Amino acid sequence: MEKEHETHTCVDCGTQNCKYKDRTYPDFCPTTNLKEEDRQWALERYEEGDNRRIMIASAEVEYEGYCQWTRVQEIMEFARKIGARRIGIANCIGLINEARIFARILRANGFEAYSVICKVAGQAKSSVGIPAKCEEIGAAMCNPILQARLLNEAKTELNVVIGLCVGHDSLFYKYSDAYVTTLVTKDRVTGNNPVAALYTAQSYYRKKFFEGKKESKE
Repeated sequence: MEKEHETHTCVDCGTQNCKYKDRTYPDFCPTTNLKEEDRQWALERYEEGDNRRIMIASAEVEYEGYCQWTRVQEIMEFARKIGARRIGIANCIGLINEARIFARILRANGFEAYSVICKVAGQAKSSVGIPAKCEEIGAAMCNPILQARLLNEAKTELNVVIGLCVGHDSLFYKYSDAYVTTLVTKDRVTGNNPVAALYTAQSYYRKKFFEGKKESKE
């Protein structure tokens, strides 16, 4: 059962009228309750730096390759549109083969590929206060901040994440000077297909995800 104090947001909407424009907005809709200053603030940000160019390139890639281009091709087309030739790859050591294939594809298509692996420097986990028990699956820490710094020093023009761990990717995004996009999101259980857990949340994973939770019967 839904709690009375829960705040409804876009995931609770069944109309998506912000896209279709021929339906009814729910009372809690962020669009109808939007403050004009917030709308204007966002629009003004698209005038800063390269933001407008990035937005236009993104929309063109979405349109031109809609349901035709793979994510790999979309990244290359996007890079071309923003004039990015030197592509940084921040990859997990567990996906080194995937990173190698991607680098070969980039080079075959006229790009430079510069990769920094997650275990760069081989720093011990304990050196930054990570609990010793975490070393049971490997003593060397992932080092996303150093990955970002080395790619920054390499003057990469677009960085691509391949399988960085949850949280490590957050730190990489924070410290990367170049814009970042993600090619692979790691999920060791589903073969790096994390959306599979959502697709099975009402079947195979229902008990795992909703155990102990009361749900309304429909």
